[in-house]
Amino acid sequence: MRIENEYIGEVESTRVRVLSEALPYIQQFTGRTVVVKYGGAAMKDSYLKDKIIRDIVFLACVGVHPIVVHGGGPEINTWLEKLGIEPQFKDGLRVTDAATMDVVEMVLVGRVNKELVALINQAGGQAVGLCGKDGNLIKARHVGTEGVGFVGEVNQVDTRIVNALINSGYIPVISSVAADQKGQVHNINADTVAGEIAASLGAEKLILLTNTRGILQDCNDSSTLLTKLDIQQARELISQGVVAGGMIPKVNCCVRSLAQGVRAAHIIDGRFPHALLLEIFTDKGIGSMLVA
Repeated sequence: MRIENEYIGEVESTRVRVLSEALPYIQQFTGRTVVVKYGGAAMKDSYLKDKIIRDIVFLACVGVHPIVVHGGGPEINTWLEKLGIEPQFKDGLRVTDAATMDVVEMVLVGRVNKELVALINQAGGQAVGLCGKDGNLIKARHVGTEGVGFVGEVNQVDTRIVNALINSGYIPVISSVAADQKGQVHNINADTVAGEIAASLGAEKLILLTNTRGILQDCNDSSTLLTKLDIQQARELISQGVVAGGMIPKVNCCVRSLAQGVRAAHIIDGRFPHALLLEIFTDKGIGSMLVA
């Protein structure tokens, strides 16, 4: 009985410590905007998805203004295969011809986006789904690489519709599809969209959910996680080859957002349950934080 009481006491002590630790962060970030790029394993695993959705609703409940930006690569591939279209990539970009673009828009805007909206609403939040075309939120331009089809980058951001939703208590959920000046729809990397929206809003934080712990000094050793670094250090890690492969565009996205006024950018592992809350509301966090 004594052992059981000691265990209960230890659990309660941990809970009190975590809640107490969270309080100053809640006070600091109330009324601030946090842009979350949602993707990776946390988007495919239903258990992790539930935890992320609850985290987003929690943020809204304590006065933070969360904005969710999402991709949906695996689901796009699934639907392309169902329709007999072979997924193709060039220089790390999805080759997006007219037929593929139709599928991308259908999946991201009509399927993934509305699923996330429904899940947030079911969890007690108030979400509204958008894509770059809504309210001219994003104007796209071609990425400039030949042979990739309708792959775009962000040319211009108009955040009026996002601000209107936030001011009315809604959680914007944004898919990374936008049209160019002529109305042609383009597929844009969701990290890029999240970073540009965060910069345009002067967000407190940009958070990229990934399948790695963050930025590692040694990519094969998770214990070498770099918990905090600045823009110059991030650039040096890229030039030294420490940051390589798919992590390079993510770090560059963070650096670009910081240079445009975002106060902090985070790369965290979405495979950890409640990763968002642990990164934002605890002293140690769980990933890598980049600051200007």
